[in-house]
Amino acid sequence: MHNRRHFLVTSSLAFLGLQKLLANPSPSPASKFGELIPDPKRILDLPKGFSYRILSKSGDTMSDGFKVPGYPDGMGAFDAPDGKIVLVRNHELDIAAQHLSPFTSPGLPKNIDPSLCYDPGPDNNSTCIGGTTNIVFDPATGEKVSEFLSLIGTDRNCAGGIMPWGSWITCEESDNLTDERGKNHGWCFEVKASTQIGLQKPIPIKALGRFCHEAVALDPASGILYLTEDRRDGLLYRFIPDTKNDFSSGKLQALAIANKPRFDLRNYTRDTSRISQGETLEATWIDLNDTHSPEDNLRFQGHQAGAALFARGEGIHFSDTGFFIACTDGGPDRYGQIFRLIPADSPGKTDTLELFIQSHKNAPLINGDNLCPTPTGGLVVCEDLIDPTFANHTHLRWIDPDGTISTFARNPKDNTEFAGTCFSADGKWLFINLFGPGLTLAITGPWS
Repeated sequence: MHNRRHFLVTSSLAFLGLQKLLANPSPSPASKFGELIPDPKRILDLPKGFSYRILSKSGDTMSDGFKVPGYPDGMGAFDAPDGKIVLVRNHELDIAAQHLSPFTSPGLPKNIDPSLCYDPGPDNNSTCIGGTTNIVFDPATGEKVSEFLSLIGTDRNCAGGIMPWGSWITCEESDNLTDERGKNHGWCFEVKASTQIGLQKPIPIKALGRFCHEAVALDPASGILYLTEDRRDGLLYRFIPDTKNDFSSGKLQALAIANKPRFDLRNYTRDTSRISQGETLEATWIDLNDTHSPEDNLRFQGHQAGAALFARGEGIHFSDTGFFIACTDGGPDRYGQIFRLIPADSPGKTDTLELFIQSHKNAPLINGDNLCPTPTGGLVVCEDLIDPTFANHTHLRWIDPDGTISTFARNPKDNTEFAGTCFSADGKWLFINLFGPGLTLAITGPWS
């Protein structure tokens, strides 16, 4: 259902060029497709020849009668059997965001079976409203076919990851793991890329641990799942399942740097930077215990045992040359880092971790967050400005196989973050979310 194209990002040669470019970045990278054309509607500036369509807007009515929830975030694109495309889209909503709920009034509607809501809460004022929606898209017409709730009752579903068997792992970026209301949060859930309207039963994948999850990426050959943690003192995890492609049981581990216990990869201050751009370190893995973390201390336990610290691990994608991991506010200026993790290719060898990008104020890429492969072997990176006073606009940055960084799109209205970037399997459509206004867009044009 979902082919290997979506698991390939870029070649080693591409990132050799990328490192060279980042050593001498231009302060304002131009678009490889030409200058951006101002959008009179002030939604999305694109190069000449490209166009967008609004597929979804927060507050509109969906096919199931519910409202489109707000704060669309991570998203995956899947081929459907009839030639359609299914987008599975996260909504990063907590209890306080009831004004962005899919429901017209507080609490769970009476026409929803409570067993299909992970955490309905003890009363109508505390129903969890995070979850996912599915959008069915017809690439032949460029039109939306249907849209509906697919998961409800979770908390702050931020990013996730596509699975090659046709499902999306959605992750709770919950910072309220010790909630006293009843159900625990901070889990991952699996959502099928279904075209059938209706909610799916929410089952937490507890073996993947309980922490402030951000995104996941699967190594399809080994079956190992890699997981990021969106905290400024977060870890990088991997899960080795007992049975391939079955995440119900297995071993959860945290990355450590060989012979450098409790290594700090964040480089928050110039005089204590631990790793330089382009430097490669030998990586090992530490087994974790008490992974359900009732005290929300899994990262503390892991770090105390020797695990390395990452600065807000966000997007992660598998490629034929390793896993690319965005750390949104790493580096001395806190303008972001991108690491590459290269798993060992044979028994007896060790994994390696390389710092590919360390952005600064004048770099061509600031605060990278969600990312995805391009059809031509490059990378699209969403910006999520940590310091909103730095710039008035956020951008989609495009990295070519020769290492050139371009500006592909710009949010002309404000600096709300881009999220959920993903291509259709044929490479003809790019899907993207604008988090603040709650828009999901489909972009097409002369990619070649």
